[in-house]
Amino acid sequence: MNDCLFFGWNHFPKLIKNEPNLITKPIQFKFENKNENENENEKQIKQISSSYFATIFLFENGKAIEYLKNSNPNPSKIQIENIQKVTVGSQNEAILTIEGNVFAKREYINTKNPNEFINISSLIEDPNDRIIQDIVSGNNSIYLLTSNQNVYGIGDNQLGQLGFDSETLQKTEKPILMMKNVSKIFSGNSSNHIFLLNSNQELFGCGSNHWRQLGLGESRKEETKIKKLTKIQNIPKGKIIDIQCGYYYSIMLIENENENPKRKLYSCGCREYNGLGKKNGDTNEFTEIKSSLFENDDNILDFSVGDMHNLILTSNSKLIGFGGNNYSQLGTGNTNNQLIPIQIELPKLRFNENISNYHVICGHDRSFIYYSPPSFSNLEEDLIKLFRRKEFCDISFKTKNGEIIEAHKLILKYRLNQNQNQN
Repeated sequence: MNDCLFFGWNHFPKLIKNEPNLITKPIQFKFENKNENENENEKQIKQISSSYFATIFLFENGKAIEYLKNSNPNPSKIQIENIQKVTVGSQNEAILTIEGNVFAKREYINTKNPNEFINISSLIEDPNDRIIQDIVSGNNSIYLLTSNQNVYGIGDNQLGQLGFDSETLQKTEKPILMMKNVSKIFSGNSSNHIFLLNSNQELFGCGSNHWRQLGLGESRKEETKIKKLTKIQNIPKGKIIDIQCGYYYSIMLIENENENPKRKLYSCGCREYNGLGKKNGDTNEFTEIKSSLFENDDNILDFSVGDMHNLILTSNSKLIGFGGNNYSQLGTGNTNNQLIPIQIELPKLRFNENISNYHVICGHDRSFIYYSPPSFSNLEEDLIKLFRRKEFCDISFKTKNGEIIEAHKLILKYRLNQNQNQN
């Protein structure tokens, strides 16, 4: 069953009825199921992605719907099957399928028909690099991580966010190779900058640095745009779990197994727009966000960054927020901006014992908290990644028409044989 909370600017009159334009505290809503024969996967949310002009809901059955700003209040079904992940930027949408294809739309991607999804992964020059493992949207750009651990960028490059000199390449409608040997890509739905993490936990960044949001330090704070991927120095000690980018700043989640709490947040960029979670001034490097709300026995389960607001979910079922709040997107009951982290009243959730399966999502002027339990499809995605990396190279299969189940059986048989051979 779907369990989803919403607060902020109400763009969903078909979902959230009899409510004002500004919903100042988290309220619950659900998708109406018109077909009684549909199973639970037709209603169970797998992922939400939201930006200024669009919000996409992805369901466990691999289908998705989108709501567009200032358009028909009814949602549109996305006519793509077997969807694994969705991502939206301020001026783009991208869909990753289980097969590893990426479909995208909007003017920076498809100038001839901005409202039509096109397969951008098929435009990669190297045919051996067209199976995509992950996607992330920036403001006007989309980034693709291939199964060969290479990153491609497509869209706007006016601020160097594709890692090339903007004087010679302002935009591209064809994915271009940015970096090899990459394990993770990080950006944000309104950001014009990006971070790439390689297999050695070395972090690189490029794009807009007007508000010091790349964390390059004192010596480079005056550089307003970084035209090529540059190594980020003085990263906090520990394992980088995630980085999310707002328009004026960046927030990093670091994990240290031997510390309590294990996970801490660090921010860099411009304090003027409330995104840093600190009372002191702008920061040129990633520095810790400190608050009594982060207790020693509390761990950060999930966090999300919008244009100018941030939400954090902890293992003690606390919802914490800070940043811009002009549209009540922090859910505090008012529209006051919050400079430092505060706790937000959270309605009782139906699955409190499984708080680790909840997720927070910040859009431009709205926020969501939703329940997405582990599912068979999660295992499916992991297995597909194993195949793409050729770890089971003697077994081949297709991911259509239920053949994935047969692949599971083959893998179990393969592992069993391997264990027997080792014994």
